[in-house]
Amino acid sequence: MAKKQETISMIDTFAEFKELKNIDKTTMINVLEESFRNVIAKMFGTDENYDVIINPEKGDFEIWRNRIVVADEELEDSNLQIALSEAKKIDPEYQEGEEVTDEVFFADFGRRAILNLRQTLASKILELQKDSLYAKYKDKIGQIIAAEVYQVWKKEILLLDDDGNELLLPKQEQIPSDFYRKGETVRAVVARVDNVNNNPKIILSRTSPDFLQRLFELEVPEINDGLITIKRIARIPGERAKVAVESYDDRIDPVGACVGMKGSRIHGIVRELRNENIDVINYTANVSLFIQRAISPAKISSIRVNEDEHKAEVYLRPEEVSLAIGKGGLNIKLACMLTEYTIDVFRDIEGVDEEDIYLDEFTDEIDTWVIDALKNIGCNTAKNVLALSREEIIERADLEESTVDEVLRILSAEFEEE
Repeated sequence: MAKKQETISMIDTFAEFKELKNIDKTTMINVLEESFRNVIAKMFGTDENYDVIINPEKGDFEIWRNRIVVADEELEDSNLQIALSEAKKIDPEYQEGEEVTDEVFFADFGRRAILNLRQTLASKILELQKDSLYAKYKDKIGQIIAAEVYQVWKKEILLLDDDGNELLLPKQEQIPSDFYRKGETVRAVVARVDNVNNNPKIILSRTSPDFLQRLFELEVPEINDGLITIKRIARIPGERAKVAVESYDDRIDPVGACVGMKGSRIHGIVRELRNENIDVINYTANVSLFIQRAISPAKISSIRVNEDEHKAEVYLRPEEVSLAIGKGGLNIKLACMLTEYTIDVFRDIEGVDEEDIYLDEFTDEIDTWVIDALKNIGCNTAKNVLALSREEIIERADLEESTVDEVLRILSAEFEEE
């Protein structure tokens, strides 16, 4: 009875481990069997002649030992062999060379064996738990999670998830104005999972562009449904961000959908990011137009793009230059990050030339769609257009040769008359 109680006691302990560590039944059975076998192998040099049977439904286990019957005087290893006289006590029919299987009780191995088993089991479960934690969060990289602040240190914050797992939010991954107290809930994206010496370390981030993208996915159903795609994101955490979006449905205005009625959708994101200003713009594969949109709210007079070197020169009227650069240079920095182009800003002296004329004044002679095409390549005035070669206008504005010739004739004539 005592042996049975000891057996049940050990199984209860294993059950506690199972509940605590959230390990599935099959894995737990394998861990139990392997732990028993490890202890048996240490005690007897081998576990090959043992059958370990785990009964999870009953909450117990059985250990059976297999030995070969030998003559009494030939007995050399009582773990692998059994003397004929002993075998006949079990069953008088046994003969030399036959195999005897009898049940052994782990409790009979002594307290040291039981202690060894517990230590082995605890070690294996800890290893499994680490593997499970690593695999779980490896799959969550790039996803938003919520965790509770457990400890605030100078260089990082220690958080606990719902299962009590430890997560780290380093200072450099925090928005500069972030401030948390113990017990508060933090939302962040899983940035990476380090696994040095099988010791997983989960690193969170609130400064990653992925965090901003996931927030948009949560707030804007059209993004989550795949009707709108976030093409690019540029962030200076806690200060300002630019997001380029594209819609695959002509009926949907991607910028309007992301901002929401009276800013309803974007306000929640701005609050989460500590009042980070967010500019949402329409994405386009047209580099010149994309740069113009990225540098908004400034309006460009003209632009020259070197696609091979990923460089662009933008010319603006003097009053637009400060808007293009932005407070502390944030606007131009974000525009460069978003477009992946080096953008140089110049004051357009011609832009304030009183003799120059805006293209919008030629709508009586030039179709509006042609004017829009010219604006898309950074030409807002007549002199902007005339400064380019005929071939460059045809290629960049994607206009017919005859159309470009007619535009050049009209614009040139204007200045010849003067």
